[in-house]
Amino acid sequence: DPHQFFRSYLLAYVFWMGLTLGSLSLLLLHHMVGGAWGFVIRRILEASTRTILVMGALFIPVLLGITELYEWSHAEVVAQDALLQKKSAYLNIPFFVGRSIVYFALWIGLAYFVNKLSVEQDKTGDPGITRRLQLVSGPGLVVYGGTVTFASIDWVMSLEPHWFSTIYGLFYIVGFGLSAMAFSIIALRWLRDYEPLDSVVTDKNFHDLGNLSLAFIMLWAYLGFSQYLITWSANLPEEIPWYLNRMHGGWQYLAIFLIVFHFALPFMLLLSRTTKRKAGVLAKLALAVLVLRVVDLFFLIVPATGHDQGLNVVWSDAVLLAGLGGIWVWTFLHKLKDRALLPIHDPRLQETFGAGSEGAEHV
Repeated sequence: DPHQFFRSYLLAYVFWMGLTLGSLSLLLLHHMVGGAWGFVIRRILEASTRTILVMGALFIPVLLGITELYEWSHAEVVAQDALLQKKSAYLNIPFFVGRSIVYFALWIGLAYFVNKLSVEQDKTGDPGITRRLQLVSGPGLVVYGGTVTFASIDWVMSLEPHWFSTIYGLFYIVGFGLSAMAFSIIALRWLRDYEPLDSVVTDKNFHDLGNLSLAFIMLWAYLGFSQYLITWSANLPEEIPWYLNRMHGGWQYLAIFLIVFHFALPFMLLLSRTTKRKAGVLAKLALAVLVLRVVDLFFLIVPATGHDQGLNVVWSDAVLLAGLGGIWVWTFLHKLKDRALLPIHDPRLQETFGAGSEGAEHV
């Protein structure tokens, strides 16, 4: 079933690509603002961003499945739909492919420059590189926000080409950031047992990462509620189909599941100082959040590819998630081994951890 394969592939691809892009956004943010939270996961984020070339190659099957996934790619469908005809200047295969190439070129460029400067800083210890990283990261965050917004519109929102939302891109910006933060917490908990992180990472670092996770979860819920409230209050026929397709056939129960377990429960747990300061507990919660990110993307993508079907999970969903995940994790681990686990020549490192502290002395 080609349609089923490409649906499952798109779901898996968006999730794992989200880890790469979310890591890029957190890395750019760290270079802008500094802070101990960023130093302890910086190498994790950098290794994640260096999976971008592999993810670019893995995007090829999405391009091959355009006609299976997107109804606007069929000329006979567009010819019978006045709205799609008006959108055809944007929603057409050559322009879709061209935009995707531009997105990847910009993402690869950003990842390349921040990693190149980081390596140069490791080798030379030049304090001026910190400023150069800031100069790249500021505009880079603007470029990131624009490209992820348009990519989410192209790759996912256009699955339902009659529907639109001006807040849609923010779902993915925030969701990707949350995914990357959850993965970084899990990786840091694992790496904490190895030098030099075993002498540097403290409960306070995990507390900070837990606070950032809480902020992402709250923002995710705020965006979801805002979009629903605006759509409900307007009650316009061009806006409500997205929700109508997800209010029957079992999808309504998945929506309630996400409200409870993607927002309410993590929100309550992350309010606790104890939860955030126990690395093992926080890592388990982060793993649960990462799984729920898959569920959230499933809720966003799958109903758009089969309006006449109820809630259904097929074997290809799990297989392709695991398959692409294996490639991504292998690439990540390979890249992680290339560098020391701390950017020891960053001039802000000693200042952040405090001169004379045990961690600073070890560094």
